Amino acid sequence: MATPRAQQRSAWFTWLLLGAASGATLISLLAAGSSALAGYFARKVVIPEKEQPEDLEILAVLREGSELQIVLPATVETTIDGVYGLSFNASAGHARIGAIRSYVPREGTVSRVVEEVIAGDLHQALRGKWTGSIFQSPAEIGVAAEEVLIDLPVGRAPAWLIRPTEKKLSTWAIMVHGRGAKRTEGLRAVRTARELGLSCLLVSYRNDGEAPAADDGRYGLGVTEWRDIEAAIEFALDHGAKDVVLFGYSMGGAVCLQLVDQSRHRQEVIALVLDAPVINWIDVLAHQASLNRIPAAIGRYGQLMLSHPLGRRITGLAAPVDLKSMDWVSRAVELRTPTLIVHSKDDDFVPYGPSEELARRNPEMVSFVEFEKAAHTREWNVDSERWESVVKTWLEPRLGHYELPRDTVPKEFQG
Repeated sequence: MATPRAQQRSAWFTWLLLGAASGATLISLLAAGSSALAGYFARKVVIPEKEQPEDLEILAVLREGSELQIVLPATVETTIDGVYGLSFNASAGHARIGAIRSYVPREGTVSRVVEEVIAGDLHQALRGKWTGSIFQSPAEIGVAAEEVLIDLPVGRAPAWLIRPTEKKLSTWAIMVHGRGAKRTEGLRAVRTARELGLSCLLVSYRNDGEAPAADDGRYGLGVTEWRDIEAAIEFALDHGAKDVVLFGYSMGGAVCLQLVDQSRHRQEVIALVLDAPVINWIDVLAHQASLNRIPAAIGRYGQLMLSHPLGRRITGLAAPVDLKSMDWVSRAVELRTPTLIVHSKDDDFVPYGPSEELARRNPEMVSFVEFEKAAHTREWNVDSERWESVVKTWLEPRLGHYELPRDTVPKEFQG
């Protein structure tokens, strides 16, 4: 018969084994949970959203004298000066929202001018989507556009071709929108490009809801999309262009950078104008993980899923995304295309640090102009005059035009 001490040792050993088994189970559960969260994060990055939610409540629409005003919850976005778009009724309605008339922090509301209701009945709308794309068609900026089709590797895609009315150059501007946006995003830059004598091609590309989807239905974060922009360049060259300037917004900036790195037509790209571009996806993904309170280690695991061949079973990507190849801070000296970057220092979606650092490391090719209080890709919305002046002043000499008089040159470019 076992002694009491032997029985005690046996009980202790039993509990030790049970504890070890429990710990292993817990570790397995934690590992599975971490893997699931990392997988969710990775998929969220590359799966296009069918429609962004209308998550902004419309509190009231009222008439103040001769002015129509809208009352909205006071958020980081709705309390920034400038002009913005408001989509509503599942994007069937659209209004242009302007100046702030009153802001009451204690009530959490802001009243702004409704400059124009483009479509729909704003009085009946309950919720909307705040956007920097204030124009929904070329007609809204008073220009005629040709609807053209471009043969992409994934199929035929629609684009707008807008020609200048006065001086006409053989250089075209191709506008490349960002992730989750459409070709309407580039309409804000059309006036500046046309004043410089450029024909404007506003394109759609794979998975954006207008162009055909890729076979895997996934964003390539620039690794695949650049081939669609290459097709747009070929369209321009076939229709009279000698060379092109690429305007890229957010992920569109990453697309443009991939193109000038890999395309056989990179020599025809004489300049890049990038608005809040993704310069380093690793930095952006780490920032997004932090914003969404995802532990750093799990965020890195999600990056691994995106970039490793085995991760395709989880992400659904046809091929892994080489994130390191899109780190243009590390590759700064390899960028040989003259590039202007405008980026707001308070951008909480794509941090501006890599944009600034790229310019610091490659001042020969890259000019960086900092904006404030513009959030993400809304520098034009906050200060259209400054945005247009900066872009025109930087781009004009690269088109072979005369230099602007010094008193019209923004301080950013004065020696």
